[in-house]
Amino acid sequence: MAIDQIGSLNSLSPTRSIFTDLEKSDSTASVSMPFSTYMKQALNSTNDLLIESQKLADDFAAGYTDNIHQVMLAAEKATVSLQFTMQIRNKIMDAYSEIMRMQI
Repeated sequence: MAIDQIGSLNSLSPTRSIFTDLEKSDSTASVSMPFSTYMKQALNSTNDLLIESQKLADDFAAGYTDNIHQVMLAAEKATVSLQFTMQIRNKIMDAYSEIMRMQI
């Protein structure tokens, strides 16, 4: 039984970011952006996805649209975005707690 070699890791395509509108083509511009600004934009983007998902679900329930695929995709996008945002918040809170426990 022959075992095929797995290609290099560089051949794997990177996953697309949820916050694609936040990324800039110039990598130096994103370095100079303060973290608080990035977080505000990320939270606004997550909120927009949640609002869009709720609107599509309401339209589907009212019978204005019959495209269940679009409704489910919007709901999953919003769920993943919210989970991602919550994990970032958890990591920030863990880092803050760790800094507060440090002795000077």
